[in-house]
Amino acid sequence: MDIAIRPIGPAEHEILGGITAEAYLGDGLLDFGADDPYLERLRDVTRRAAEAEVLVAADSRGRVLGGVTYAPPGNPWCDIAAADEAEFRMLAVSREARGAGAGEALVRACIDRARSTAGVRGIVLSTQAGMHGAHRIYRRLGFERTPERDWYPVPSVPLLTYRLELRPMP
Repeated sequence: MDIAIRPIGPAEHEILGGITAEAYLGDGLLDFGADDPYLERLRDVTRRAAEAEVLVAADSRGRVLGGVTYAPPGNPWCDIAAADEAEFRMLAVSREARGAGAGEALVRACIDRARSTAGVRGIVLSTQAGMHGAHRIYRRLGFERTPERDWYPVPSVPLLTYRLELRPMP
């Protein structure tokens, strides 16, 4: 599948919000299902795009397959990043596009952005234990688990953390 990574357009906010919400709901990642308060934050792509960088993976016809929120150091969307780290979050791919490379392409785009930012030495993320497909992508791309940084945004939701040390591009 031909996949292009690009910044999201305003007309795509609702589409990506739906994909993200469905990914989390469909995979059983929200403790309170459709009543989970985090669901509204997942759907609010307009806010994310105003405060951070939202990237989408699109097929050759321009159809949005998934997206991710990239936060450079110091951005309000960073949860665990140190001053010399970028962070990404809310990586989601539509069910029908999974396994075609969209998720990995989105993660690679975040790595490239972090690598091209002066002073950034690493990129970090938080993930749930059940996100096995995403964990495979992170390991394949060289991310390492950082259990000392694991955290709980709410008492019932433990988040695992990963970090990739960035080496300068040759």
